[in-house]
Amino acid sequence: MSKMDPTMPFHDGELQAQARAGVGDVAQWAGGFIRDHLPEQHRSFHSALPFLVISGGDADGRTWVTLLDGPDGFITAPDPRQITLNTTLDPADPLAAALTAGTDIGALGIDLATRRRNRFSGHMARTATGLAIAIRQSFGNCPQYIHARAWARVPRGTPRPATHGTALSPAQIARIRAADTMFIGSGHPGDAQAASTGYDASHRGGAPGFVHVASPTRLQIPDYAGNNFFNTIGNILCNPRIGLVFVDFDTGGLLHLSGRARIDWDPRNAKDPDAWRAIDVEIDAVIDRPGAVGLRWARQDHLTRRLRLAGRRIETDEITSFVFEPLDGRPLAPFKAGQHLPVEVQIPSQSTPAKRSYSLSGAPGDTGQYRLSVKREAKGQVSRLLHDRLQLGDVIDAHPPAGDFVIPCSHCPLVLVSAGVGLTPMVSMLHATAGQDRPVWFVHGARNGRAHALRAEVDHLLARHDTLQRYRVYSRPDASDILGTDYDAPGRLTADHLRALEAGPEAHYMLCGPAGFLADIRSGLEAAGVPAAQIHFETFGPHGPSGARHG
Repeated sequence: MSKMDPTMPFHDGELQAQARAGVGDVAQWAGGFIRDHLPEQHRSFHSALPFLVISGGDADGRTWVTLLDGPDGFITAPDPRQITLNTTLDPADPLAAALTAGTDIGALGIDLATRRRNRFSGHMARTATGLAIAIRQSFGNCPQYIHARAWARVPRGTPRPATHGTALSPAQIARIRAADTMFIGSGHPGDAQAASTGYDASHRGGAPGFVHVASPTRLQIPDYAGNNFFNTIGNILCNPRIGLVFVDFDTGGLLHLSGRARIDWDPRNAKDPDAWRAIDVEIDAVIDRPGAVGLRWARQDHLTRRLRLAGRRIETDEITSFVFEPLDGRPLAPFKAGQHLPVEVQIPSQSTPAKRSYSLSGAPGDTGQYRLSVKREAKGQVSRLLHDRLQLGDVIDAHPPAGDFVIPCSHCPLVLVSAGVGLTPMVSMLHATAGQDRPVWFVHGARNGRAHALRAEVDHLLARHDTLQRYRVYSRPDASDILGTDYDAPGRLTADHLRALEAGPEAHYMLCGPAGFLADIRSGLEAAGVPAAQIHFETFGPHGPSGARHG
């Protein structure tokens, strides 16, 4: 695929960053996750948001990030290729002139309450009723590092005047050092026909103070493991101009920064043990806008529950199941099959807890315990702590279950497709559908029987319910694995195996596994005529677009 191919999802800077990070040929599988339109699920998501994060450039060539808010329903998606905004722009907004004149923009829709987010890029234009964005690229993101907050509207008064500067004041430095959330904007002014041209808006989060203030004009931002697209990093390699915005969640104030950045690839220089690299920022301009948005946010820490490890079971050499019970004895929040549990654990030698999200692998409806089946990742600080240090009786913190990778219909046939540890939400879905009057196929790919977690549990469910069927593919079966008994086919699990099931035109396919696996399965199903709306997916691991969900 040539650099000038307009279908190429990445530009030279992003490809260079991917190569430098050693994440392989991301473009080979990423096309299945980057679209030139908004799927129906994303259209509904954005239309329900109270604000939108926008990045772009001003007339002087500086990059900025801002938040646009408005009344209920101010964001609409009249069709898959357009977003409309019924709102007014404060003249003090650093992007006010650019947005009303029409420009390339990057956008991030994020729901801090549910920790969902989706990103897109496009071109802004003024219409008779407001603003419209023509979509160029769209893709989802994982909930890692998002701090849950509930929002509320307040009467919009007259905001205090904005202040301008070229360096941070002591009060502004204090706000940044206390912040656990920021938004970053970057851009790549490439070929007008290229899908990768334009701006990107992205979320960054961490423990309070995760952004290091080196001086009133210099910041260091840790860069954690993510989706391996390297949109921000790649943009900076081509164009060092970036914008940042810090939100005062208590007052609605916005602190906008514009400057130039460079990438420090040595993680030893980052002041965060979780960081894989760092973004060093030289500040050129500061705009402080008190009370800029008519929204206020509150942390949801009161919803955190303390959970005690009540049991652990080794499933394979790499995967262990952990059963947690509430420390206070009160019923746990219910969850839907397919959802994940955000957890916090204390890493020795670190001052703040590390946060991860793991799919719940147990039966929904059990309010007495949660089960997580976790793969030990060689570089995963949290997964290594769970496997190597967590003992019976030890306590962790957890937020309520979340996520929208859930069973989409009540009666349709379901094909549950997974590879490796991707089976964890599928086992929960198998529990949820056992006994229902509809056909369900549990399709799984593993190396062999020794690497096949939760097999006995699945077999038990299959034996008890005639509506449940299975299909197993082992890529490297052992001599002890019996074809036709332990597994159904050798090799790699593909869309051809799924087509052979003849699940019917009404079937919905739930997919979970490594990104490359999902991209192949999804493209194969779509090529066979399965509507995109009937294919639902969730990635896992450090090489997928959903980050380290299970890592």
